[in-house]
Parts: sequence; structure tokens; C-alpha cells
Amino acid sequence: MRNATFLRSAGRNRVGRLTKFVVVGGVGTAINTLALLLLSRWAGLPLAAASALAVELAAASNYLLNDSWTFAARAPTLRRFAKFNIAALMGLALNVFSVWLLVRLGLFFLAANLVGITAGFTVNYAFSVSWVWGRAA
Repeated sequence: MRNATFLRSAGRNRVGRLTKFVVVGGVGTAINTLALLLLSRWAGLPLAAASALAVELAAASNYLLNDSWTFAARAPTLRRFAKFNIAALMGLALNVFSVWLLVRLGLFFLAANLVGITAGFTVNYAFSVSWVWGRAA
């Protein structure tokens, strides 16, 4: 009975953490999409550069929100931010490549961006749980 209670509690905690990570990702998606629109259409940056900068802006925001809310760390650290940024940059590589490829295949750039964000999110969450916050996860 005690093990079953522990397993249910652990499962709820994981679902709650994933839900928070998704909400933070939603905020990051909004930041990313707005930044991509502004940087590519209004500032005139090349699409790949605009996408890379948009992802990095979203990554910084996501780190701060995840650190304080999703993983409830005591305080942000430069080490954790560096690790999160490395994980986010792995997602960035996948995101930028996806945007570039899908746009070349004829998909509207904002739709391609959402596909890229989804791929990057998956990589980022896996590394955040296992490496960035590790034991806190």
C-alpha cells in the first residue's frame, strides 16, 4: 500500500512538472514566434539568423521560469543556466534546421517554426530532466 501511494505521488509530480514545462514552453513559443516575426520581417534579418536569435531569447526566458517554477530551485545559477543553454542549443540546432528545411519545402515560415519548436522542446525536456536539474527532477 505504501509503495502504491509513493508511485501515485511520483506520477503526479512528474505529470505536474511536465505540465509546468509545457506552460513555460508555451510562453517561450509566444516569445519565439513574436521575436521571429519581428526579427525576420521588420528587422530584415535572414530567416536562419532570426530563428536562432528568437530561440535564444525564448531559452533565457524559459530557463528563468523553469528554474523558479517547474523545478523550484532555490536560486538560478550560472552553471545550471549554461547546462540549460547547451540543452536549448541542441534544440536550437534541430529547430533551425527544421525551419530551414520546411520553408524550402514550401511550408509557411511560422508553421515551420512551430514544428521546429516541437522538436526542440522534446530534446530540451529530456535533457532538462536528466541533466540540467537532475536530482531536482
